[in-house]
Amino acid sequence: MPDTMRAVVKQTAAPGAEMARVAVPKVRPEQVLVKVLATSICGTDLHIYQWDPWAASRVKPPLIFGHEFAGEVVELGEGTSHLKVGDHISAETHIVCGVCHQCRSGQRHICQDVSIIGVDQPGCFAEYATVPESNAWLNPADMPADVASVQEPFGNAVHTALSTELVAKSVLVTGCGPIGLMAVGIAKAAGATLVIGTEVVPYRLELARTLGADLVINPLETDVVTEITACTNGTGVDVLLEMSGNPSAIAEGFSVLRCGGYAALLGIPSRPIELDLANDVVFKGATVYGVTGRRVWETWYQTRALLDSGAVDVGPIITHRLPLEEFEKGIELMRTGQCGKVVLLP
Repeated sequence: MPDTMRAVVKQTAAPGAEMARVAVPKVRPEQVLVKVLATSICGTDLHIYQWDPWAASRVKPPLIFGHEFAGEVVELGEGTSHLKVGDHISAETHIVCGVCHQCRSGQRHICQDVSIIGVDQPGCFAEYATVPESNAWLNPADMPADVASVQEPFGNAVHTALSTELVAKSVLVTGCGPIGLMAVGIAKAAGATLVIGTEVVPYRLELARTLGADLVINPLETDVVTEITACTNGTGVDVLLEMSGNPSAIAEGFSVLRCGGYAALLGIPSRPIELDLANDVVFKGATVYGVTGRRVWETWYQTRALLDSGAVDVGPIITHRLPLEEFEKGIELMRTGQCGKVVLLP
């Protein structure tokens, strides 16, 4: 085992990050050391790289960031019991306390003392990473590492989309970034009769069509409210899956949500936003569900079923595979939207 490794480090409380050589993490009791085979870039990583107000309020540099990965177990800590060296894993990135009210009542995904890999503790934009054995998700040995690495964000889309019934429903996905694209595919697989995607980047609108969207709308070119009102015969959509965090997209989404509709919100605004709560939620009798992470481990089993059955193919969503050293190129692709999912290969 080498003593040092390459890693992407957020060194200071400012925009940017750098490739550095750091010590390989020491495996602690009940942890495993993982050789990272693939790690994908998340919108959260973009927040951290750009150092927006959310990141500045949460992240404490210096920190190796990145939290989506797949790898091979190379060392076991004292007290581990069910994994072995050579196993291929991904990880549930929310490390929970296990004793708070939420953890003890079946809501571990919203643990009040959660610590997130790559946000609150060292992450996986590196050659090696440690994770608690209890957070490891065993992958089939023949699952491609790039596909295995995107199960965590795919799980976000699964949690969001399957938090309500979608069979025979009209669904609006606002924001067709990687997780929004995944949600389009999941909604189609779940039986939605009409899936609409909104996105300002033409590259991603084309990907949404590939994933099965029935209608794609660029808000910079078409009035979203007018178009969706027309195609739903004035009723509005049954379900809003908000993936963008963009204030305008959120406002448009709630505006076209039908009375009695359901909204699941995953996108993270970089700043507080204004919402017409009276007209868009209260008087509509809307149900609003805030999504964070994945329901542990229910969402992971749903994810495996969708991928193993071929109901959703994430292949078209993984558009770029880059060496770890080219992380800044990957970040720029994410910033401009000229990509689906970007995977880094240490």
